[in-house]
Amino acid sequence: MNKRYLGVGAGLAAAALVLSACTPPGGGDEGGGGEGGPSVLNVGWNEPFRSMNTETVNGNAVANSNITYMMNDNFKYYDENLELQDGNLGTVEQVSEDPLQIKYTFADTATWSDGTPVDAADLALLWAGKSTQLNTQSDEEVEGDRDDEGVLAEQEEGDVYFDAAEPGAMLIEDLPEVSEDRKSITFTYSTLYADWETTFGLAGRGVSVPAHITARKALGIEDPEEAKQAVLDAIAENDTSALSQLANTWNTGFDFTSMPDDEDLLVHSGPYKMTDFAEGQYLTLEKDENYTGPTEAGVDQIVIRYNEDPMAGVQGIENGELDIIQPQATADVLSAAEAIDGVTVDTGDGATYEHVDLTFDNGGPFDPETYGGDEETAKLVRQAFLKTVPREQIVETIIKPLNEDAVVRDSYYMVPGSPMYDGIVAENGLAEEYPGSDPEGARELLEEAGVESPAVRVLYGASNERRAQQFTLIKEQAEAAGFEVIEDGDDNWGTRLGDGTYDASLFGWQSTDTTVTNSESNWKSGAQNNYGGYESEEVDELLAQIQVETDEAAQQELVTQVEQHLVDDAFGTVLFQHPELTIYRDRVQNVSNTTVSPTMFWNYWEWQVS
Repeated sequence: MNKRYLGVGAGLAAAALVLSACTPPGGGDEGGGGEGGPSVLNVGWNEPFRSMNTETVNGNAVANSNITYMMNDNFKYYDENLELQDGNLGTVEQVSEDPLQIKYTFADTATWSDGTPVDAADLALLWAGKSTQLNTQSDEEVEGDRDDEGVLAEQEEGDVYFDAAEPGAMLIEDLPEVSEDRKSITFTYSTLYADWETTFGLAGRGVSVPAHITARKALGIEDPEEAKQAVLDAIAENDTSALSQLANTWNTGFDFTSMPDDEDLLVHSGPYKMTDFAEGQYLTLEKDENYTGPTEAGVDQIVIRYNEDPMAGVQGIENGELDIIQPQATADVLSAAEAIDGVTVDTGDGATYEHVDLTFDNGGPFDPETYGGDEETAKLVRQAFLKTVPREQIVETIIKPLNEDAVVRDSYYMVPGSPMYDGIVAENGLAEEYPGSDPEGARELLEEAGVESPAVRVLYGASNERRAQQFTLIKEQAEAAGFEVIEDGDDNWGTRLGDGTYDASLFGWQSTDTTVTNSESNWKSGAQNNYGGYESEEVDELLAQIQVETDEAAQQELVTQVEQHLVDDAFGTVLFQHPELTIYRDRVQNVSNTTVSPTMFWNYWEWQVS
């Protein structure tokens, strides 16, 4: 699965004022911990937290999963070598191959912070949310019920719609089997599924929404045991009245942008609790003295301080307001950080990759309906635009100053250097069809299509300096080919994805795992991350085959075929793997990074500050 990564930048002077406007606990050069006082780590991040539920359309963001990762135990997580490790929530085992059955057993220490056990009811609710099996409303029926930020309105009583979908969970069509003591739950897949280990309980997108709290808020049941049973009963009996209320609460009831008065929203299962949250400014996590699990965190207090400007983050490092940041990498940020004494700068490829996606269903220049349903004309216009995207120029002028080994990424699925990358790139045709900087070839395609001066609205983060530079280069080439390129810079671009108000989008995906199924929601028909409305029966069929294929050679062949279709259909194009800068003061020990979410947070329990 991919999460939206928001990286933006603004003016240094204004941003520095925001950074200093409200100093949270732990601010200042001493890190808030005097002699004998609590140890404090100040972390800079670009986007504020907004939801405890990282599965919904609104909650599916790195800014949320970073926090929930530190607040909740998990079944699995990735280390710095991208090796899947066992977490502390319990065990996951395959108990049958045909049919595929996976059993989750909760550890005796798995406990919510209010003393209620974490158990099968919590995982059953997660299955209900991600599988779509209990929904009575379709994606199309609810699409008009979203506000400008993409948040779904409450559905009418009896209408069930959990605002999430995950390919692996969708293959579990039967009701899960729950043990009498609710210590274990077994899921039966309708078919083989290659990546069953990461369906539930992976770090940052696991069990973070308590079933008993959901039932308390939705159904008014105060007793935790009764509330959990009510969730299981509603699922088992397909009680649409109860499920409708549960879904409405699950969808939006755990969203907040400042410290909530309702302490139920802060119930968690991990070593850190949220103790303060000033909207748009900072969020404070502290060790929970009542935590009963085995994770021993090394820092007493972690303060996440929010600012969109990477240079303001560097200034925060220099003046001691921040201890560690992972800002958007630019040449200015790198040189400024390297000039600070007592600071380490780790560089390398990050978890995020940059891409351009086109919109197929908004009545714009890439939509067949614009040409009376003529698919071929729309495709020619899409192909023409993609031919103008100067991929090599973008990497040479913007990325290589940060990473001299940077290359154009030529695979939709795979990171350069990964085992399947070279084989897929040799066959998918992306580099041959869309090398970029080809306005003459694009003009010929527009002439063949019989389309003059099509207007293309390009959406990107307005304050993001690097994306503004990318947009400028794209605009120059596209206008040379005969396109009219309209700038649609918006710092709230993430909430607009899929709303049809733009024709091309420029942003980054951050992977949460290394599986071959992790990106399918980007281009499967009607899938959660398919914001451009792309539909292909052939691709859908190939994706279905990938789900059940366990042989690596066969997986590579199927992925290659999917990418060939994406190239032929002019779905969009890929630019580069983001260069990653992890910048931290020498007082911080055991900093490490992994190229999937949650990046530098993956080993938060090992962090130490002097």
